[in-house]
Amino acid sequence: MRVLLVGAGGVGTAITRIAARRPFLDRMVVADYDPSRAEAAVSALGDGAGRFRAERVDAGDEAQVAALLARHECDVLLNATDPRFVMPLFRAAQGARVTYVDMAMSLSEPHPERPYEECGVKLGDEQFERAAEWEKAGALALVGMGVEPGLSDVFARYAADELFDEIEEIGVRDGADLTVEGYDFAPSFSIWTTIEECLNPPVVYEADRGWFTTEPFSEPEVFDFPEGIGPVECVNVEHEEVLLVPRWVNARRVTFKYGLGREFIDTLRKLHLLGLDRTEPVTVPSAQGPVQVSPRDVVAACLPDPATLGERMHGKTCAGTWVRGTKDGAPREVYLYHVVDNQWSMTEYGCQAVVWQTAINPVVALELLATGEWSGTGVLGPEAFPARPFLDLLNAYGSPWGMREQ
Repeated sequence: MRVLLVGAGGVGTAITRIAARRPFLDRMVVADYDPSRAEAAVSALGDGAGRFRAERVDAGDEAQVAALLARHECDVLLNATDPRFVMPLFRAAQGARVTYVDMAMSLSEPHPERPYEECGVKLGDEQFERAAEWEKAGALALVGMGVEPGLSDVFARYAADELFDEIEEIGVRDGADLTVEGYDFAPSFSIWTTIEECLNPPVVYEADRGWFTTEPFSEPEVFDFPEGIGPVECVNVEHEEVLLVPRWVNARRVTFKYGLGREFIDTLRKLHLLGLDRTEPVTVPSAQGPVQVSPRDVVAACLPDPATLGERMHGKTCAGTWVRGTKDGAPREVYLYHVVDNQWSMTEYGCQAVVWQTAINPVVALELLATGEWSGTGVLGPEAFPARPFLDLLNAYGSPWGMREQ
């Protein structure tokens, strides 16, 4: 398998370090708009860098991406950029007829009149509109294959296949007890993506209503996370699982709730109040004259790079899927989860816990595609594939998952 990895930030760098330990990979071309980041990711592999090569690419330039795919004879494009670049990379892979894998899906747009009641353009709609074209071409786009979405969706499929006869509700619940020394506000993941998913109207799925929206940070609940993390308040957030799970798994209700914390929520609300969450450029003065900048990009530039926070970070992060339903006529409730301790991920891989936990899942998926244990055509989510091979391989990577009866 020859992979073009686009994006050499925190997640992209973690992908290289995980993939370097696995034999299935023939070549990985690590490409970034900033060539120094791609070169740093490759050089950090030391003696294991032989199968890796650094390149420069503009993720928004489809022709440039297609040319890089052809030059290196890659058969997979793995997208590790932020969601703004999903569609140009998706189209480049489609044009080149190579397998496409991402960890976040095409962007949503709120309903113009009823944003907190009805869906407008949903996450992934642009990609699913092209599903028939991918299927006709005999090509595969595996979308939402990170940790959330990704592993959380695999858990949903596993629950449906092996743990339940009927499912009442599937709720992804994400929480952590991570702290970062020296910072009052330091998101552990891309602030661009964090703003996008936290301030957009959250989507909920119910079998008798379909998809609908609600207010940001609605329906707060306290969820008790395993392995010492403990109770964390979680709230509704827009996320891909709610759009993916119902396509392949029968459940009467699907939700996603994130343990953000009151201070984090208040900060995001203030950014929105001041218009600093906007992506449309505004004109500001500079020494060289007026320039146009995106307020959200300014916020990102003022915050520390999440990939650099590992040495200051302490604690654990948990991603998981809570499922409620019946088995053999009796009620059942479980939480399937994956916990990563930042001290472990830093010691073992030199990567902070949140980006490492995201990165391991597309690498596992690539290995399953390389061996043929996963195969398919069209635009498919992780739920479209058998869950057991993925979970077994995740254990083999030295990062076990768990299950708690509720």
